[in-house]
Amino acid sequence: MSISASYSFIAGDRGAWEVTSMSRVIGEALEAAPFFEIRNEYLIRPPVDFRWLLRGVTSSQRYVESPGQANLMSAQPQLGRPGATCAAFIPIRKKDEWWALTEEERHALFGENSNQSASGLRGLPSVARKLHHCRDLSEPFDFLTWFEYEPRDSAAFEDMIAEMRATEEWKYVEREVDVRLVLRSA
Repeated sequence: MSISASYSFIAGDRGAWEVTSMSRVIGEALEAAPFFEIRNEYLIRPPVDFRWLLRGVTSSQRYVESPGQANLMSAQPQLGRPGATCAAFIPIRKKDEWWALTEEERHALFGENSNQSASGLRGLPSVARKLHHCRDLSEPFDFLTWFEYEPRDSAAFEDMIAEMRATEEWKYVEREVDVRLVLRSA
């Protein structure tokens, strides 16, 4: 049984994370903001000082076979680890052609045939991640991906992201924004 949880990602004038860079990878950019916060709730009304708000829900892993899921879960560290003060927030929207594919066709592109699973596993255990689904929530993106890592693992993270963007599956991306962050001191 999988349990879904709602999350709200808010960029604005306050937040636990400082935005160090925001880049448009493909498609329309998001408005620049100095800070970022995550709330484990589905916000209906955004805070007054926000620039943008994106919402998503966690769900069961998709396009992963049982052995792959076991490998992923055993290798991936927990979010919120001490020392993991760097993060990346990457919202993605797929082209209509992606959604027109059958689930089997998407599985073949996204799964082991694309080497994306292998790329992701190479980045672990130095990078923790959580995928949020938002296609069915009338949000401007289909997926919101959150990554956390220690500063010393920045190069490993960059390599992992570059490998993922080079996969066959990534040719179906219509919009992608890359937001980099550092945890603010308490």
